[in-house]
Amino acid sequence: MGKVTLQDVAAHAGVSMKTVSNVVRGYQHVSPPMRDRVQAAIDELGYRPNVSGRSLATGRSNMLAFAFPDLRRPYFAELAHVFSRVCAQRGYQLLLEETLGEADGERSAVRGREAGVVDGVVIHPQVLTPEAIDRIRGDTAVVFLGEDVRPQHADQVVIDNAGAAAQAVAHLVALGRRRIGFFGHETGPESRTSGLRLDGYRAGLAAAGLPVDDALLVPREVGDAAGAETAFGRALDAGLRVDALLCRDDLAALGVLRAMRLRGLDAPRDIAVVGWDAMGLGSSLVPSLTSVAPDTVALADTALDLLLERIDGSTVPGRLVTVGHRLLVGESAPFADGSMQGRVSA
Repeated sequence: MGKVTLQDVAAHAGVSMKTVSNVVRGYQHVSPPMRDRVQAAIDELGYRPNVSGRSLATGRSNMLAFAFPDLRRPYFAELAHVFSRVCAQRGYQLLLEETLGEADGERSAVRGREAGVVDGVVIHPQVLTPEAIDRIRGDTAVVFLGEDVRPQHADQVVIDNAGAAAQAVAHLVALGRRRIGFFGHETGPESRTSGLRLDGYRAGLAAAGLPVDDALLVPREVGDAAGAETAFGRALDAGLRVDALLCRDDLAALGVLRAMRLRGLDAPRDIAVVGWDAMGLGSSLVPSLTSVAPDTVALADTALDLLLERIDGSTVPGRLVTVGHRLLVGESAPFADGSMQGRVSA
């Protein structure tokens, strides 16, 4: 038998070429029985996609780009890994592009700097405004992550930052904590992400009947763990007294735990600590870190679903999709009985 084509697989399975294409491409919205039927035909015939031929025929490269601010941040390193894995499962290659959170880098990514090389871009911007994004993106299929943009004509995937923060506060309240602080937001204008997490923190306190005390809100000037250690250590030395702390991110929590240890304080005995992002390092700490864990797999899957629909020509209005999260309970803020027997889902 000669080279097996997409048409051969469709005829053998008794389905349309579109269905075969969706299965080969890893499109999510194909029923399991139909996927099994097509996959059986692929296996029986020995079909192998012709990537170069498909690129010439369709004008597509079968490559996507993921643009993000800083690979040194554990959250983005984890997200890049997840996106690479999810793209590979769908038969796509992924180009990783570090923008350093700079306007030029973000503009280049949104414009599709690799025009002709990638079919679409998923980007986590930090500085571009929605208006700037709408002006420059042209025909590039783009999906946005994070809370700092709300483009009218493109899709965006986020987590419920406010809801997750309120849930973390409720967990701390259930431990009997009453002086619950928030640590790690910016000293200058707050990012949208920090603002939402602070909103959720305040809502969590209000739901528990606790007052919001601005003296318990401690910003940091530098976003790494060393900067967090310096800022929180300074606050402790100045007389800050809290019995629990919600940190903006895990790097902030790492700095907090070190600043506490250097002053003879223990988590959770003296201060229960909750981080954010659930980076893998947190489970190796002593104490292991309780942390809000965004569902990064759902985030990547959803972003790619939306992006591929745009690449296929969808012109629906811009969509805002929220994916889930979990509170991963570790030793720094265990359950009220001292256990860490599970994950609290959103």
